[in-house]
Amino acid sequence: MKALVELWEEGRTRFINQLAKLKAEDLPKKLGNSPNSAGFLIRHIAEVEVLFAKNVFGNTHVKVDAKTLKAGKDTGEWTDLDELLALVTDAGEQLKKAIDSQDDWDAVIKTQEFGEKTKAAALGRITTHTAYHAGQLAIVLKYGI
Repeated sequence: MKALVELWEEGRTRFINQLAKLKAEDLPKKLGNSPNSAGFLIRHIAEVEVLFAKNVFGNTHVKVDAKTLKAGKDTGEWTDLDELLALVTDAGEQLKKAIDSQDDWDAVIKTQEFGEKTKAAALGRITTHTAYHAGQLAIVLKYGI
């Protein structure tokens, strides 16, 4: 459904628009004693988008290595800008394809992470997840060291 893809894409601009000015030296930045660096946040957003494409919206051919979720914390390894930007691009393409392929937005899906939700509610969840962490990223990039 074109309208829902557009809704998701517009919400994702809060994230994507920050990446155009990003430099490799920004990736280790943190805000005070906060646990997550800019690089970690970028990777986490992309990983969760791919997980939604696969596990929620059925894009089952997608491969996911959710390193940020496995680690459970920032390990300091998220510093390869080109790799992160490629992952973000791929995540966006995979999630867009998955959203665009849906027919029944009222269908209920069940996941371990958030229980039962309609696909429409799950779309709201991934859109706000990306925007939430994009806000964190903006603050880290602006004030972090």
